[in-house]
Amino acid sequence: MEYPRLLACLDADYTRLRQVAAQELTAPVPSCPGWSVDDLVQHVGLVYLHKVSAMRQGKFPRPWPPEVTGPSLDLLDREYAQLTAEFAARKPDEETITWYDPEQTVGFWIRRMAQETVIHRVDAELALGEQVAAIPDDLALDGIDEVLERFLGFGSVDWHEDFAGSLPAAALPPVLVRAGDRGWLVRAAPEGVTVTGDDGTPAAATVSGTPQAVLLWLWRRSDGGVTRDGDPELVDRLRLLLHDATQ
Repeated sequence: MEYPRLLACLDADYTRLRQVAAQELTAPVPSCPGWSVDDLVQHVGLVYLHKVSAMRQGKFPRPWPPEVTGPSLDLLDREYAQLTAEFAARKPDEETITWYDPEQTVGFWIRRMAQETVIHRVDAELALGEQVAAIPDDLALDGIDEVLERFLGFGSVDWHEDFAGSLPAAALPPVLVRAGDRGWLVRAAPEGVTVTGDDGTPAAATVSGTPQAVLLWLWRRSDGGVTRDGDPELVDRLRLLLHDATQ
């Protein structure tokens, strides 16, 4: 996705998140067990603050998190303003620290914050019993690509110890994740997960659906809306690995 489009999506989902959350901050968030909406809002505000601090300092802030006081919605508003101002002051290809070694750019954080915000916007909607607003196909497809290639693929290798209990003892057949006109082949092995584009290789299992349904399934925000074909144990294994990748 182009960065102006990602920033537009970020703004729309921040606005929706705030609007929904303001209705009832004490409501529990079913997709984030143990959290209230207030906790959710504070988390998003602190995520924004963390990225602003990292870009300004050229390193991840330590210690973390800082002590925060005052209403969570004020924190969210303040840090969103800081975040968007920081993005406006920098070019997407400008170098900055990130957790993803292949891409140390401001553009990485633009994408990451757009995807972070849409998922937590959905969390707020689920908490308040609101209808989940549509996620545009381009944003959902971008999010599927991110969670599979970066959180699962890169993460399972770079933070291998976090996945040790879920990775198989021997390489498994591929699982095809399909959304819209795109597909990703996911191969789990003892050393980690590899994710490639759909090159026609036969898959032992398939998870498919609309871009929004697949994105929410991958992020464990929904168990429905997708079609699961083939070996159910491979789909269950993918789901277990996604838990490690997105917790």
